[in-house]
Amino acid sequence: MNRKLVLFLVAVSVLICLHPGEAQQPKKVPRIGYLGADSLSSNPGRVEAFRQGLRDFGYVEEKNIHIEYRYADGKSERLPELAEELVRLKVDILVVPSSTVARAAKKATATIPIVMTSSGDPIGSGLVASLARPGGNVTGLYQFSPELFGKRLDLLKEVVPKVSRFAFLNGADGTAARTEFEDQGKVAAKALGVQIQLVEVKAPNPDIEGAFRVMVKERIGALITSSSPTTTFHRKKILQLVEQSRIPAMHPEQEWANAGGLMSYGTNVVDLYRRAAMYVDKILKGAKPGDLPIEQPTKFELIVNLKTAKALGLTIPPSLLQRADEVMQ
Repeated sequence: MNRKLVLFLVAVSVLICLHPGEAQQPKKVPRIGYLGADSLSSNPGRVEAFRQGLRDFGYVEEKNIHIEYRYADGKSERLPELAEELVRLKVDILVVPSSTVARAAKKATATIPIVMTSSGDPIGSGLVASLARPGGNVTGLYQFSPELFGKRLDLLKEVVPKVSRFAFLNGADGTAARTEFEDQGKVAAKALGVQIQLVEVKAPNPDIEGAFRVMVKERIGALITSSSPTTTFHRKKILQLVEQSRIPAMHPEQEWANAGGLMSYGTNVVDLYRRAAMYVDKILKGAKPGDLPIEQPTKFELIVNLKTAKALGLTIPPSLLQRADEVMQ
């Protein structure tokens, strides 16, 4: 080998050893944009489950991954602005909790991957072409199951067999909940021989108290709440009014029962948030969101709060308690 070439290679090796920082480019830390319709205080357990999911894949915040959090605080009209803000920050992935937020994110970008943690009907809302092959830049998990409405009504009817007038409290914020009520709720009510009335509150500044005045006036005997961003954000207020009006209620997610609600029946949303980290990991490793199938819920949980039942003077049928996944004393 040419002596000059040997000396050159030795010199380069010495320089690399002396200045390793100059020879190696720093590894880019992925940046995730998390956009919520509510606030962190509304569902802290869900966000922590997502973080834990990331840790399971080896991602630790402020070490090898960065998360930009933005919350609309229950004001859906702010979502487009917040989505655009995250896009301007050039995040690598947008993580969104619902189809409402996903629509705002999709309008803001057609290129940044969007991962849904627990959306409504992604096909009906026009977010994806199919569950098996979403296409575009949206993928993730969803909790939409049309038959859930009828199941919730049936379970609530077991607890209050003499009630014939029910209400469905929903936020008029463009979610699949109203379609679910129109397509499934009315059919289920007819099959059970009861009446069910839609009571909607509009965002921003929903009149929750006014909704309950309507229900009292209409002599509503029991209530089903939706999982819309508006009702979820105002969960605490709704539960206070449920307690004051002494209306037995069925709720869509376990957090409602944990906060004092009588019963909940639905998917384990906290688990969906944890599983969303898998999509983030796959996309960061090169997968295209349009090629990742959207996961459907496979397990539904019934939670019963006996303390609330006692406060309402209700006796939960033993057969229903046996079917419950969790009974809170």
